[in-house]
Amino acid sequence: MANNFLPMSRSDMQPWGWDALDIILITGDAYVDHPAFGVALIGRVLVASGFRVGIIAQPDWRSVDDFKRLGAPRLFFGITSGNVDSMVANYTANKRPRKTDDLSPGGRTGLRPDRALIVYANRVRQAFKDAPVVIGGLEASMRRLAHYDYWDNRVRRSILFDARADILVYGMGEGAVVEIARRLSAGEPVDTLDGIAGTAVIRKDPGNPDAVVVLPSFEAVSASTEDFNAAFRRFYGEQNPFTGRTVVQAHGDRHAVVFPPPRPLAEAQLDAIYDLDYRRRWHPQYNTMGGVPGLETVRHSLVTHRGCCGECNFCSLYFHQGRMVQSRSEASILREARRLTEHPDFRGTITDMGGPTANLYGAACPRWPTKGYCADRRCLVPSTCNRLDPGYGRSLPLYRRVGQLPGVKHAFIGSGFRHDLFGDPATDACLEELCRFYISGRMKVAPEHVCDGVLDAMGKPRIAAYDAFVDQFRRVGRRLPAPRFLVNYFISAHPGATLGDALNMARYLIERNMHPEQIQDFIPLPLTLSGAMYHTQRDPFSGKPLYVAKTFRERKMQRALIQYRHPANRPLIRKALKALGAEHLTALFFKRAKRKSEPDRKKRPSGEHRGRSGRRAKPAAGQPAGGPRRKKRATS
Repeated sequence: MANNFLPMSRSDMQPWGWDALDIILITGDAYVDHPAFGVALIGRVLVASGFRVGIIAQPDWRSVDDFKRLGAPRLFFGITSGNVDSMVANYTANKRPRKTDDLSPGGRTGLRPDRALIVYANRVRQAFKDAPVVIGGLEASMRRLAHYDYWDNRVRRSILFDARADILVYGMGEGAVVEIARRLSAGEPVDTLDGIAGTAVIRKDPGNPDAVVVLPSFEAVSASTEDFNAAFRRFYGEQNPFTGRTVVQAHGDRHAVVFPPPRPLAEAQLDAIYDLDYRRRWHPQYNTMGGVPGLETVRHSLVTHRGCCGECNFCSLYFHQGRMVQSRSEASILREARRLTEHPDFRGTITDMGGPTANLYGAACPRWPTKGYCADRRCLVPSTCNRLDPGYGRSLPLYRRVGQLPGVKHAFIGSGFRHDLFGDPATDACLEELCRFYISGRMKVAPEHVCDGVLDAMGKPRIAAYDAFVDQFRRVGRRLPAPRFLVNYFISAHPGATLGDALNMARYLIERNMHPEQIQDFIPLPLTLSGAMYHTQRDPFSGKPLYVAKTFRERKMQRALIQYRHPANRPLIRKALKALGAEHLTALFFKRAKRKSEPDRKKRPSGEHRGRSGRRAKPAAGQPAGGPRRKKRATS
């Protein structure tokens, strides 16, 4: 029954030949049967393991009726708020309701409750008192212990307690959820499921204190920022799957018990997950509702790898997908690409071949397979470790083979690149091939800031690495038949960033004629290092005090200085310059703002560097305007 969507109603169960379900998955997203959507991936993995699985997508949480539509599962309810934390999905960095939700039909808002994981789990408890409840997804991962919550502006307890869940699955979760299903199917009570890697539970007795790492209690971390940072440091140190120990945190007279992370999936295991026959469509019930906008950016994409060794402090990947890169085999990716070419909606363009970081497919370190990562240093910061192989020997041949497949006209990389893996002349040939054939006009990079102190707080390479990359990008661009551009992503108001830093950043951008559109107001995500910095106003490891812009007024001023060309930002820019005693720079800012209306400025993508100087080059004889034909390049 691989050609069917997983059942969303009792009538949907008939083609599968099922009269009851083993597992019911509840999600805050619309149901899209694509491997980029967590509930679809988990559902397909469970079905492939022999279980009968149904999905309740975006149930009406105002009553229990919607939660009963598929009846009671034989084994458990699996609940997720969706691909992102429900509070991030519902609110902006300024805590205002978002106007659209790309993971809902027609982009409508209001279909996902705040703190969806808690709301859904408690509705299930009302509807089916004795049914086991398993929670998972990003919201569960990043709230598995006591954590600072930006929207409440306080420390909240582990979500296990508020959701009244039996077990929490963190990380990507395929192995853990299948083990839970098998053990429950074998007759084990849900309250005895201890020791499953990648899970957390509530227990009265946390076990042998000599065998676990005890964190300061919820009550302690709520009352003391020093205890909060101490808990973070201890937990952070137990994330290596090869050395990590069980972590315990008291909440009153009970304990959140977090078992060690699972070992990275073997290549064959990862291949098996993505080799499953996903429909790559939203469920037909959304056809009359405008579809699901979030599918459009990934519909014709390929996930090539998981994990990121970049370990940026503001990113949740470290605690969710992990620091070690797990890559699929070339054969598996090519199989998926061939299936993609047979899809009726495919028109010849693969929009992305990537993962959390585009240029880490095939990345490897000699330690990863048996010891995990180093405890005393990072892979890429302050500089790239000489033992890390970024994987270009695997990735470039893969891209060439995908581009050669019948029916593939273009195979692009749309994910963001780590610019610090370039910059050296030794990588010129690699960068040129990427820009010439696999970048659709624009290459995404994330310098994030330009002040070294702020970049240190972010866990990002210093600005000299970005400047070296830009020089290389321009040098390589001169050899291309058409210009390429950089799309630069920046973050405003990260811990450590003062209003003066925002001014310095604006002057850096003005000097280079950059006017970025891709600005993210910093959001302190639960359980991240940057979130701990925001809450405690200190670096949890060094204890160094950090300036934190906590008022919306200052956060808006920092963003306004960085986006200096927006006319609407002028009042805020004036206030910022006055606060800094830098009114003498007013003319510089507003002169630049006026230039935005010049006709030739409209043609150039904002906030980007040209890949080559001068006018757009004419294509060489026999080549299309977009560059050389991929087939010709692939066979030369």
